[in-house]
Amino acid sequence: MNHNTLTRAIRSVLTGTVGIGITLTSIIGHAEDAPKLEKITVTGSSIKGVAAQSTSPITIVRTDELAKQGVTTAEQALGLISANQSSAVAATTVGSSGGVGSAADLRGLGSNKTLVLLNGRRVANSPFNTAAVNLNTLPLSLVERIEVLKDGASAIYGTDAIGGVINFITKKQYQGAGVSVEALAPKGSSGDTQQYNVFGGYGSLEDQGFNVYGAVNYSKKDAVLARERETSRRGGVLPELGVNRTSGASFPANIAGIGNPYASSGCGDSTKNTASGKSCRYNSQADIGVVPEEETFSFLGRGTLKLSDNFNAIAEYMHSESTLTNIIAPDVVAGNGDDYYIYNNSPYYPGNGITPALSGVTGQPLSLNLRSQAGNRISESEQKSDRVLLALEGTAADWDINTGISYAKSTGDENLISGYINNQKLRDRLADGTLNPFGASADANVWNSLAVSGTSQSAEFESTTFDITASRAIYTLPAGDVGFAIGGSVRRDKWSQSQNPTVNSFVESTGVDPTSAPSTGSRNLKAVFTEFQIPIFKSLSAQIAARYDDYNDFGSTFNPKIGLRWQPAKQVMVRGSYSTGFRAPSLYEMHSSNYKTYTAASYNDPALCPGGVVAANGVAVRDCGQQFYRKTGGNDQLQAEESKTFTFGIVYEPIRNLVFSADYFNIQVENQVGVVGESAIFADPLKYADLYVRNGDGSLNYINQTLQNLGDTKTSGIDLGVQWRSAMTKYGRLGLSIDGTYINSYKFQTEKNGEWYNAVGQYNANFGGVITRWKHNANINWNYDAWSLNLQQSFFKGYLDQNAGDQNHRVSNYTLYNLSGTYTGFKHTELTFGIRNVLDTKPPASNVVDNFQMAYDPRYSDIMGRTYFGRVTYKF
Repeated sequence: MNHNTLTRAIRSVLTGTVGIGITLTSIIGHAEDAPKLEKITVTGSSIKGVAAQSTSPITIVRTDELAKQGVTTAEQALGLISANQSSAVAATTVGSSGGVGSAADLRGLGSNKTLVLLNGRRVANSPFNTAAVNLNTLPLSLVERIEVLKDGASAIYGTDAIGGVINFITKKQYQGAGVSVEALAPKGSSGDTQQYNVFGGYGSLEDQGFNVYGAVNYSKKDAVLARERETSRRGGVLPELGVNRTSGASFPANIAGIGNPYASSGCGDSTKNTASGKSCRYNSQADIGVVPEEETFSFLGRGTLKLSDNFNAIAEYMHSESTLTNIIAPDVVAGNGDDYYIYNNSPYYPGNGITPALSGVTGQPLSLNLRSQAGNRISESEQKSDRVLLALEGTAADWDINTGISYAKSTGDENLISGYINNQKLRDRLADGTLNPFGASADANVWNSLAVSGTSQSAEFESTTFDITASRAIYTLPAGDVGFAIGGSVRRDKWSQSQNPTVNSFVESTGVDPTSAPSTGSRNLKAVFTEFQIPIFKSLSAQIAARYDDYNDFGSTFNPKIGLRWQPAKQVMVRGSYSTGFRAPSLYEMHSSNYKTYTAASYNDPALCPGGVVAANGVAVRDCGQQFYRKTGGNDQLQAEESKTFTFGIVYEPIRNLVFSADYFNIQVENQVGVVGESAIFADPLKYADLYVRNGDGSLNYINQTLQNLGDTKTSGIDLGVQWRSAMTKYGRLGLSIDGTYINSYKFQTEKNGEWYNAVGQYNANFGGVITRWKHNANINWNYDAWSLNLQQSFFKGYLDQNAGDQNHRVSNYTLYNLSGTYTGFKHTELTFGIRNVLDTKPPASNVVDNFQMAYDPRYSDIMGRTYFGRVTYKF
């Protein structure tokens, strides 16, 4: 590799022009062979350098290239990173509340073990779980690039950086102005997306001594209902997959222990009802929105003032708002069927002339299992995030200084919009005979008169941080300068969460205890850290880092890291690292109130309805195929999670502009915080007998899913990458990039010193998901003059399905192709058009029952189908 080749290679890494969308920072060569390049702060180090010289693998994603592929959200962008195996996407918020929203999950270790930064500093975590950043609050259009460090980094950043670090980096300065408009339209009905972005900046640091710029973004994505996609329209009745997930809370109502007066005549006029013996079953999963409506607004402002030739002052402010609107089946207003009664004085009592008579009805009060007729439940999860940063950057006495104070705040509200029922009013209307639980009431407005709306719960998380880092070369060895960094930080975190009793006391299906007091928590953190970069020989260098953290509520921890980079030849580079890491229990995990909510799926009570057969003292409509209560919440006795990480990689450039990379990783996490999955609890009632809490009559009150320290997790695998770019010819230039991850092993324990379970290539109920054996993203691009074309392939290897009913189904491989083209020949204007999911590939069939969606798993596939998109950018 000659000097000019190396220079171009490193510059391409720093600008993200190798390949399309994803750039592997694997270019090799001796820095001293190239002309002097400006050094920058690279994710994973406190010492300025070039990404190509990192001892750890770093992937750089250029957002301008992502825009050309129709990628509009941070969730979609990180889905292109093969090391990311996220189990928290926008679709998983359907049927749940108080979650993070959408989150990154490097190595599949959990979103709380992936550290997310904005310009190298922390942003506020989601207010509802305080352990992960909601990606919906990070506007992709305001970001210049994303750096993904696929290595443990607690020695640099402290808590959370076990699986890796994702650093969203905005522009440092901008001159000019522009506007962009983008639209995405699926072939199927609904799911349209519109996005608008306005940006501008003024001033030159060099000539005027200042620069200010700002950007505003607004986007909206419409919801998709189950009936609007072929995959989901049948809801929970999927005989070919062995799935029959229906609800005993139906309309017309079922009478506990007796049956339904309309079972023999078809269970009313709804096609979602079916007769099952003497009762009716409601296909609730066919009556939901499988994709929520998403609406975001964001603003980023940054000002840089040149104080002197050596120092700049920086002020930065980011505000974002994210709203997810979910649609689920009408309210389940019958609970367990033990406190909603119709009396024999009601005109709607079976046999009184309106409702058919029913065997077993002898004038006694009848306990009902009932489904609301006030329409679908619509809820809104609103999260806002703000961060203010005042910083100082520059050099003094050959020291690079970076210091600042930041304040980050996130707030969240869970709002009931419509379809939720005042349970006490319902009891009253049943008792006074004005509401017909089996058909139309005389008062057509009676159901709507029961409606309740308002905020169910709110949360707030605040974090104030002061940090300072100083770095410089402190000594010169024969092989080069020794880089040194030292720094420290102090941080104050504060969290609170409260519920609204005036709403939750009336609406039982919120799953929020209306008597619970507000939850609060706070902590102070102090940390010091240091780092050395040592050139041992011309071909061998080392990174040594260490960090000491002291929490006032948790204790202290010390975490070192050592990395080596060896280049025996110009075409070959070998790198490796060993580090320890930790994650302190979040404030939510330690201090959140315990409360009850419904299970995500329906189950049989193992004591009163084993195997779906009613036992003595059992009641079918109460104990069989039901969504039971589960108790969740925090535990102030939690201990920290700890980790050990080892990586080893090789980068090979056999010819100019062709680079191969392979990086092995091995991670062990101890003392993991989590809950035993609901599927696992019902699958093994003997093992988890202590997690079943019963009422006095023996019926199930709830299962206990409060947080606890579980066992360990061990995972290992290899990241593989290929980068190639042809020489420029009269026909243009071709490029190819492949980013793939092979998981060799992923094993975990659900309890201390317990049995080891496997999650690779098979759905595991204890894990609550699956780790795919192989995942990759590939791009082929062509550039010529003002034209560029891109073909992208994403692949997710299939796996053994959940098979909760002892089926033997296997989820097939999942491959998507996206095609896009961009033209820049018009003055000041860039046009992009493309098709996502060109072949209109449907999600692979799955019998998973841990989500509200049925027939497929929204965490590992996309139900949108073929989607056409266009983007216009005009710069003034």
